Amino acid sequence: MNYTEAFTELQQLVKQMEQADVSVDELAQKIERAGKLIQICKDKLVKTEEEIAKIAEQFE
Repeated sequence: MNYTEAFTELQQLVKQMEQADVSVDELAQKIERAGKLIQICKDKLVKTEEEIAKIAEQFE
């Protein structure tokens, strides 16, 4: 899963969780999935930041 896919799914989950008609069980599942998606996004951002820093070092 790439960053864009994870972020898009995360946005959809947030919208769903904001609705008052989500059951507690469903909410717990959505929160768990959101946590996994956040970790995916964070990992991708960290990796990208490291790659950019490596490229920037070449120009110093």
